[in-house]
Amino acid sequence: MRDIGVGIIGTGFMGQSHALAYRAAAGVYPGSLNPVLKVIGDINQEALERARIQYGFERSTTDWKALVADSEVEVVSITTPNTLHREQALAAIAAGKHVHCEKPIAPTAADAQAMTEAAEAAGVVTQVGYNYIKNPLLKLARQMVESGELGEIISFRGIHAEDYMADPRLPYSWRFDPSGGAGVIADLGSHIVGIARFLLGPIAGLYADLETVIKERPIASGASEMRAVELDDIARLTVQFSRGCRGSIEASWVATGRKMQLGFELVGSKGSLAFTQERFNELLHFKAGNDPKYSGYQRIEAGPQHTPYGYFCKAPGHQLGFNDLKTIEVAEFLQAIARGKDPEGPDFREAWEIQKVVDTAVRSSKEGCWMPVS
Repeated sequence: MRDIGVGIIGTGFMGQSHALAYRAAAGVYPGSLNPVLKVIGDINQEALERARIQYGFERSTTDWKALVADSEVEVVSITTPNTLHREQALAAIAAGKHVHCEKPIAPTAADAQAMTEAAEAAGVVTQVGYNYIKNPLLKLARQMVESGELGEIISFRGIHAEDYMADPRLPYSWRFDPSGGAGVIADLGSHIVGIARFLLGPIAGLYADLETVIKERPIASGASEMRAVELDDIARLTVQFSRGCRGSIEASWVATGRKMQLGFELVGSKGSLAFTQERFNELLHFKAGNDPKYSGYQRIEAGPQHTPYGYFCKAPGHQLGFNDLKTIEVAEFLQAIARGKDPEGPDFREAWEIQKVVDTAVRSSKEGCWMPVS
């Protein structure tokens, strides 16, 4: 097991999650590369020093370009706001680094395309932070679809709803800035779009209705001066998959009371599946044709029989957590680097495909019509 130097840009929620995942990956997945936390970068000096000490980075810097150029850094994790992703990723790629970028990959599909083509031309391994699909039960769900266990897929209903933007007193921030791309359809919607694609494949076309619920916000915390909000708070999509079935996708960051309602219902001619991230160690399976006396959903509980659950815990029912999913994501990324090929996904190309759906939804809502995803 050889060491591989890691640099992380950003010390916020995702920066913390990446740092914890890199620290855990080698122990959970023995035999892969051994990540060494070399450099942490952030413009906030206080947060930077706190993160350096807490997670054990060797060095820190307020200049992300210095982090990218550091000869001891082979992997760059980008956990900054969306507007910075393209510039930072292209710089890291040009320096020959493997790149792990948080979602959404970029403000627009055009940006995502440039990042994808640069990475593929350079031959570096890429990963984008859609860690929810690393859940072993979602991998089981995809296997059930692919094996035909559910029969012909009839419909899909997906949602990602939270309430962290529900308070109208929450001040205007980079998340509401149109230069960073769309609103909730990009921030949360990209997750459920990614899950839909993971389970059922490409989305061929859609009709979208994007709604701004809170139309202005304070310019700063406690300020009386307000600033207009242009981006969407709720997104409602009707979609058609290339495989032929249709479905619906909804995203909201003003869903009062919801902290992590990321879920789906997938209906087939022989059965159906139901899942929610609120109970993400469980997958509900209904099998058509069973004795009506015992009709209903069967609860499949995550356990060591669902790889890689057993890497974390040998006992069923003890459950994985959010940071475990990020550890799986990082470990698969490192394994791909060791093998010299792309991870199980999603890489930059898959994130570009997700961004195409996001961009199409924005255009569809503006023009009020059905649109192919292109």
